[in-house]
Amino acid sequence: MIDPAILKQALGDLEEEKVNSLLDEFTQGDPTAEETYQVVEACQTGMEIVGEYFEEGKYFVGDLMFAAQILTSSLEKLKYLMDVNSGKTKKGVIVLGTVSGDIHDIGKNIYKTLAESAGFTVFDIGVDQSASAFINAVKAYSPQIVALSGVLTLSIASMKDVIEALAEEGLRDSVKIMIGGYAVNEEACSFVGADFWSKNAAASVRKSLEFINSVPEV
Repeated sequence: MIDPAILKQALGDLEEEKVNSLLDEFTQGDPTAEETYQVVEACQTGMEIVGEYFEEGKYFVGDLMFAAQILTSSLEKLKYLMDVNSGKTKKGVIVLGTVSGDIHDIGKNIYKTLAESAGFTVFDIGVDQSASAFINAVKAYSPQIVALSGVLTLSIASMKDVIEALAEEGLRDSVKIMIGGYAVNEEACSFVGADFWSKNAAASVRKSLEFINSVPEV
């Protein structure tokens, strides 16, 4: 098992060769799905370092794009190790999207990749999506989980709008709602009326699995 702190810093420092070397060593060691989740989380927290450096003026837009490329490549190396559902029925259905007023999609796309690797069927409706778009998707796909993504602070109000709209349509009690992104926290989760929250895509998938696995089979 590689040291997550070393991997985190390597990605934060944009050391692509070092990140690749660490991941190659890790994948050759027959890791478990749980260990892989830990490594994915380390990669994501490395992206937090990148964000901090950008805010401090140490990194520029090109650096952010390069970091995203490193992260995408890293996930490609890891996602097959997270397939905890190989040869079994699908875990469940998720409707996923970035809420109205926000066009960020990196975190959303990471969550989708990891959730699909974990056995979920994911319907990604895209970015800047209205409450009515989520309602239509829930009616069309009958998910067990609705995942709302947002990076901007204004996304919290949009998340609340989605959840209230689902309640008005009589759909709220049929799904669990998760909110994710840099803007969310426990206070935001309570304010919008979601069931659970996470800033980290790998942790979000864990929580999704915990919920699905807690539902009795019928």
